[in-house]
Amino acid sequence: MFKKILAAQKRLQGQANVTPVMTSRTLNERVGAEVFLKCENFQRVGAFKFRGAFNAISQLNEAEKARGVLSYSSGNHAQAVALAGHLLGVKTTIVMPRDASAIKRAATEGYGATVVEFDPEKMTREDIAAQMSEKADFTVIPPYDHENVVAGQGTAALELLEEVGELDMLLAPCGGGGLLSGTAISAKNKAPNCTVIGIEPELADDATKSFRTGRLHTVHNPPTIADGTRTPYLGKITFKLVREYVDDMQTVSEDAIKEAVRFLFYTMKLVVEPSGGLGIAAMLSGVVKPKGRVGVIISGGNIDGATMRAILASD
Repeated sequence: MFKKILAAQKRLQGQANVTPVMTSRTLNERVGAEVFLKCENFQRVGAFKFRGAFNAISQLNEAEKARGVLSYSSGNHAQAVALAGHLLGVKTTIVMPRDASAIKRAATEGYGATVVEFDPEKMTREDIAAQMSEKADFTVIPPYDHENVVAGQGTAALELLEEVGELDMLLAPCGGGGLLSGTAISAKNKAPNCTVIGIEPELADDATKSFRTGRLHTVHNPPTIADGTRTPYLGKITFKLVREYVDDMQTVSEDAIKEAVRFLFYTMKLVVEPSGGLGIAAMLSGVVKPKGRVGVIISGGNIDGATMRAILASD
């Protein structure tokens, strides 16, 4: 898989942003470590998802492209597929829950995708996508359970390690496991002694349970503010990769997630969505005890005004 990540890095040159790595003396003092933030909130579409979507869609053959791409997402992967399709001349259709972030849906439609809305209390997005694909023969690009998607996501950690050198610890958010899998594979190949830890909300802890038990667990429609992690379970591909390459999984409370978003906003002047703040939440709350040189993947910054106002007001 690491060879696929290296190939993805070349494929993404000139397409994906090489996002900045930022530091904070205040953060270092708070957590007792030297912390490097890989800021994917500055990626195209405002999240790491562009890497995987572009890498996957760009490798489709002409027949697959002609059928059009279908995917399902609460927001960031939706935007990423829509933009990648726009850049590559491929028609895209996205299945999105009706309670998806308004800003993410608007951006998805703005990039030219057709959005199909559904009620997550009644159906799963996977079932709807499967039904639609059978009828119209779409080419399906899932949000995380796809090797080319995982390879694209792994380029973020690869860039971080190439810029700052070896790390003692690397924290990454976990929803469906695509980013975490790619991050861990890059880390273990570039810095074999680096401890890779995946972070989930307590309310959406399916991956943590799966990691610890060796059995795939499911949490349907978790009511976490971190909407990017509301995936019900790890994929078949990502479950295996997380178990093989990740060293540990930890969970954080909703209050800790909000505190991380506030900290990044007030102290580092960074706009980060709740899912993107999971690694910071783990350190600030003491769930993870960082040591030495620590990398954190800030996965995205797509947060709507109402959610940000509520988080800031709850301080």
